[in-house]
Parts: sequence; C-alpha cells; structure tokens
Amino acid sequence: MSSTRSPSRKAPATEGRWPVWKLALLLYPFAAGTVAINLFLAGLIAHAVGYSALSPVASILWSVPLGIPATWAAGRWVRSLMDEADG
Repeated sequence: MSSTRSPSRKAPATEGRWPVWKLALLLYPFAAGTVAINLFLAGLIAHAVGYSALSPVASILWSVPLGIPATWAAGRWVRSLMDEADG
C-alpha cells in the first residue's frame, strides 16, 4: 500500500482554495492605502496644473469607497496567480 491518500469522493474540488472575497478582505487595507497615496499624488499634480490640492485627509476619505473595486481587482489577480501556481 502506498502512503498517499486518495481524494475523497465527498471532498469538494476546491478544498483549500481561497475564494476571491476572502483574498479581497485580506488585501483591502493595502489596496485602500495604495488608492489614498495615488489620490494624494494626483492631487499634487492637479495643483501644479492649477486646480486646488487634495488634502491627505480627503485622500484617505475618498480611498475608503474607491478601495473596494481596487481590492476586488487585486483579489482576482492574486487568485489567478494562485491558480496558475497550482496548475
């Protein structure tokens, strides 16, 4: 007899696979922080062109809702990398 286990018929095919929403929850603070930094720097560029500057607090407040789609995209990207590594 071999020491390897055969897969159970009752075990789901995605056992041990992280869903995108769990990855997104894990990545949200990093993606929202990245969005805040990019918004602030875009505000500095806009100020150089002649528009009003975006304050750091406003950048953080805007990054809370705008971080959600960025997080979802990052979660899908990480999930695809994990699938490729498993493949």
